[in-house]
Amino acid sequence: MNDAVPEAGTPAEDGAAPRTPPGTDHDPDAPAPLHVPRTPTGNADVDAQLERLADADHLATDGHLEVYEDVHRGLRDALTALDARPGPAAPTGHPTTTPHQGPSGRPSDSTYRQGS
Repeated sequence: MNDAVPEAGTPAEDGAAPRTPPGTDHDPDAPAPLHVPRTPTGNADVDAQLERLADADHLATDGHLEVYEDVHRGLRDALTALDARPGPAAPTGHPTTTPHQGPSGRPSDSTYRQGS
């Protein structure tokens, strides 16, 4: 029986593959980019937040939360800005609306009282 520990990068005597292939500097515990495609939306504010998600690729898992919260806050602000933008004035009535007619066929008037 041999109690010697094989050197890093050399196969163990039982034929198992080494944990780290020789000649590589890959650290399996290091953050790895996910390379998730980000399709532009056409809205600059939203697109900037989607690109910010790429920052999480280079962080350890415990750093993802800060990025996700920041992106969520930015997306919420972008949506709020869309609601706050001034748009065309809302119409007060439909242009083809005709006055409501009373029982006599005349236009209804709040000052008109039956029997007066």
